[in-house]
Amino acid sequence: MSVAVNDLTVRYGEVVAVDRASFTAPEGAVTVVLGPNGAGKTSTLEVCEGFRSATSGTVTVLGLDPRRNRSLLTSQMGVMLQGGGVYPSARVRDVVRHFCALHGRGVEADGLIERLGLSGRAGSTWRRLSGGEQQRVSLALALAAAPRVAFLDEPTSGVDIDGRDTIRAIVAELATGGTTVVLATHEMDEAERMADHVVMFRAGRVLASGPIASIVRQRNRLGFRSSPGLDVAALGAHLGSVVADYGSGTYEIAHAPSADLVARVTAWLDSMTLPLHGIDMGHESLESAYRRITGGAQ
Repeated sequence: MSVAVNDLTVRYGEVVAVDRASFTAPEGAVTVVLGPNGAGKTSTLEVCEGFRSATSGTVTVLGLDPRRNRSLLTSQMGVMLQGGGVYPSARVRDVVRHFCALHGRGVEADGLIERLGLSGRAGSTWRRLSGGEQQRVSLALALAAAPRVAFLDEPTSGVDIDGRDTIRAIVAELATGGTTVVLATHEMDEAERMADHVVMFRAGRVLASGPIASIVRQRNRLGFRSSPGLDVAALGAHLGSVVADYGSGTYEIAHAPSADLVARVTAWLDSMTLPLHGIDMGHESLESAYRRITGGAQ
């Protein structure tokens, strides 16, 4: 495995940010580290990147220790930080060219700028970019190394629809080209769109990890979305089935999906003047899987 995290613990004084986490990220795949803010995702990535020391446990990246072999690893690793870290008056073209020259891996700066949809902003300073444009510049800097492994922290945060499409396409291209991509996010929809493998964090612990197909189960139940806090006992009595409430308006009925069941749920919601925001059949969503695995906790 290109990235291996074994029994990792990270403490900040008395606070345990990462609690004995273990997972692997394979070569040529997108591994999404998933969980709410404060779950331990960024701390874990910072250890993998060599920016932070582990309190205990081990981490290897491309077979190297990120702290002891930092200089050797840096030439093969791309990092997109959550906070950007670019000097406010630096211009987009200048900073991308500088990073490409530093790495010396043959990446052409103007082509990279065009690839990220930033040609029209190449002469702008960092401080004058929108949040989404800053995210795309940060990704460009991570790609300047032509990396064998790329760590991306919240790459689509604050990015508009077109920018998200660009970033998703680039992430997919990286994995197809053999790069190991480890991507941290709290956005379930983004994770589901990009993930080959998933690592689920909550309160510093890994609750599940593996290929997305092993995490997301085939449904033999009907899921639907409506208003939060509906009376699941009353609906269950109406349907003759158990209805589970996974929070935030996400529900699941312990019955195989059918047109008749959908019609009965719709009729009941209508009688209660409640909306139907969506029906889930086939594979459960990644968000539903996360709620199932965490017991509905965030």
